[in-house]
Amino acid sequence: MAKNYLMDYIVLSPEDIKERATSKAFAKIAMLAIEISDNKMDIVTGDYGPINYEQMILILESNKIELKVWEYITELIEKENIN
Repeated sequence: MAKNYLMDYIVLSPEDIKERATSKAFAKIAMLAIEISDNKMDIVTGDYGPINYEQMILILESNKIELKVWEYITELIEKENIN
């Protein structure tokens, strides 16, 4: 009998979910760090395309905030993995 690939759910163990959440969080942190570095370089060089300086600063600050949020999420995940 063929598996039903149209089902709306997938079965993952709690360990799989924790591992995937940890990997996703660390990947997001790494990408945000790169993006923040790129933002800073764009500001220094003035190379930010059709947006103005103030908008570029807003993008940088938003990325910094998002980084802090993902760091907090990662901390929560790690604490959960310890318990």
